Formats: sequence, structure tokens, C-alpha cells
Amino acid sequence: MSELSEKIRDAMLTFEQEKVMEAVESSLKEGYDPLEIIRAISSALKEIGDKFSKGELFLMHLVIAGEAAKNAISEYLEPLLKKAKTDRKTIGRVVLGTVEGDIHDIGKNIVASMLFSAGFDVIDLGKDVPVEEFVRAVKKYNPDILGMSALLTTTRPMQKEVIEALKENNLREKVKVIVGGAPVTAEWAKEIGADGYAEDAIEAVKVAKKLMEEKN
Repeated sequence: MSELSEKIRDAMLTFEQEKVMEAVESSLKEGYDPLEIIRAISSALKEIGDKFSKGELFLMHLVIAGEAAKNAISEYLEPLLKKAKTDRKTIGRVVLGTVEGDIHDIGKNIVASMLFSAGFDVIDLGKDVPVEEFVRAVKKYNPDILGMSALLTTTRPMQKEVIEALKENNLREKVKVIVGGAPVTAEWAKEIGADGYAEDAIEAVKVAKKLMEEKN
């Protein structure tokens, strides 16, 4: 584990907003790239998510860590990334959202930041997004990729419903679909006909870039 990753991890595991903000701010002052810091945050969130899955942490810890990460990214990192937007080359457009019935958007927000950092234009539809809204967004924005997140087993089937709705509207062949979230697996992605599956934000960027290469 790198010095940066360890520093961010230790701060995240205190579950104190102030400690996380301090760690991010000091890392920037030390010269670390915002993207490196986002990767470290994503890695720490994954570890916290794994601990939650094993029963080592409570839902409260997951929520607090997610909010701390979200606030640190929006306050310190996103402004720097947006400031550098004029110097970057756009490699594709992604529409992103958490499916209907699911109000968890922490992981999705990290994915949005990572994709933006990697050079994608990102249109974030937010959380609890109805099937029709995904369809409308694909029609309106004509994205290269549609990304859907689901954190609950009860909302996971909505990913399949969106894909079916895209087919019904003759849009499926026009957009690549990536799915992710705690209950989502590579097997599930294959079963519902998605083009890609991402376990975390770092993997989401890799999959998105790979799909763009295949498309071009």
C-alpha cells in the first residue's frame, strides 16, 4: 500500500469527516494529483464496504464514510478537475444513474468523478432514477455509455428493466451498458445483456475505456 493510500485509508477508518478533509487537503499540499487521491478514497471505500459485508462494520459506518468521501471530493478535488477540463481531451460521453427505488449514490458519485477525471463527459442523473428517465436521457444526450448502479438486491432487477426498455425503444444498439453495485456480479451483467461490469470505480474507468476502444 502506498503512503498516500495508507494516509487516506487511516483517515477514512476514523469515520470522522474532519480527519478525511484534513488528509485530502494535506495530500494536495504535498503535491499529489487529485486523481490519485480519488483512487485512494475509492480503495478505502471498497475496504469499508467489504468490512460491512462481513459484518465487521455497521451501515452507519458505511454511510458516514461515504458522506465524508463525497464531501472531500466535492470541496477539494472536483473544483481542481473542472478547472483542468479545458486542457483535457474528451474520450466519450457517459450517462450515469442509480436505479429506481435505490437512494444510495455514494459509489456512483465516486464513479462519476473517476470517469470525469479520465476524460469522459459525465451526465449524472442522480439516484432513484425511473426506467423512463434513463431512456429519455439516452435519447436526449446520445451517450456512448450508460452506467447503472444498484446497491440493493431488491433494486438490482431494475437494471434489467432499463436494458429491456432500451430494446423496446430501439436504442440498445446505440449505447454500451455498464452495471455495478454491491449485489451486482459479472454473471448478472451477462445474464441481463449488459456490455460490461465494474466492481468499483477504478474498474469502471477501465471497462469504459475498453468499450470506447471497441466502439471506435
